[in-house]
Amino acid sequence: MKHVTGAFEVKLAPQAAEESGGGAGVARMLIDKTFHGELDATSKGQMLAAGSAAGSGGYVAMEIVTGALGGKKGTFALQHSGTMNRGVPTLVLTVVPDSGTGELVGLVGKMDIVMEGGKHSYVFDYSLPE
Repeated sequence: MKHVTGAFEVKLAPQAAEESGGGAGVARMLIDKTFHGELDATSKGQMLAAGSAAGSGGYVAMEIVTGALGGKKGTFALQHSGTMNRGVPTLVLTVVPDSGTGELVGLVGKMDIVMEGGKHSYVFDYSLPE
């Protein structure tokens, strides 16, 4: 597995709740990211989230990443699953199996997101076939 890190910017655009998709209790957002470093890419995606007044909640998201990873070009899908249990976060981001295209065919891996001082960064552990 290769281990790379870098910064990214993210823009979240809230969307109207869909009554047939959970109603007002389910927030829906569009995701727009720009990654820097060994992952030189942009992504577009969608998020669904719900929360409570007790500081708990959860979200799921899918995003399609387009660009270069370690100099290899292509796209891949990232699947998010996040839970906040009374302020304690758990987050899993996984490369969707067989989602890699171009020079990223066969990509497997997982990503962690770090938020410090109002800035976002990623830690990405991945492998590609030889």
